[in-house]
Amino acid sequence: MFHDFLNLLYPPACHICEAELLKNEHILCTTCLHDLPVTKYHLDNENPVKKVFYGRVKIQNATALLHFRKKAGVQQLIHDLKYRGHREIGIYLGKWLGEELKEASTFRGIDAVIPVPLHRKKLKQRGFNQVEDFGKEIAGALNAEYLDTILLKVSASQTQTLKGRISRWGKLEETLSIENAENIQNKHLLLVDDLVTTGATLEACSHKLLEVPGVKLSIATMAITD
Repeated sequence: MFHDFLNLLYPPACHICEAELLKNEHILCTTCLHDLPVTKYHLDNENPVKKVFYGRVKIQNATALLHFRKKAGVQQLIHDLKYRGHREIGIYLGKWLGEELKEASTFRGIDAVIPVPLHRKKLKQRGFNQVEDFGKEIAGALNAEYLDTILLKVSASQTQTLKGRISRWGKLEETLSIENAENIQNKHLLLVDDLVTTGATLEACSHKLLEVPGVKLSIATMAITD
């Protein structure tokens, strides 16, 4: 009853056009949903996401749900998720892509979903990892584990050795560590993130995960920049 009262005072609105949502609509109005630039890359083993990593890191498969274009609807969705705390968007996109990947032969046999991590300071500042709910929904759809305590982001200034890795993997300001590596040995992992741009962060994460014996790796993101 309280939820219905809140909806009466503050009716839910589309995250793109801000139109009031109808009863059967969620997150997006029907018009904005149909206008989203869906990639269907999981149906193409030689898709542009996978090509981003050719010659850089060995991955099995890769996909992105949507095309990202500046000043367009997908940018608004990711902005509302990351900076306005609308975690329901991560759940929505994760359920969507999870259902797609469940039917894709190229993504069968995923054992665990691993999110690209945030440094603890950024995590404290934001309050959540923007890919957490996205990853959990995909893991549920694929009957896989969701593991967010394996790949960690640590301060880049801690050691010279870590600084060397930053230089080698795109001069990232932060680098990564693996905890409890035995939990992912000989497993096929799905690394998830919100956006593929240059691929530098995903490449660094992939290299680190592939240091663990027997690991195979695929990648899935909410969107890819055109």
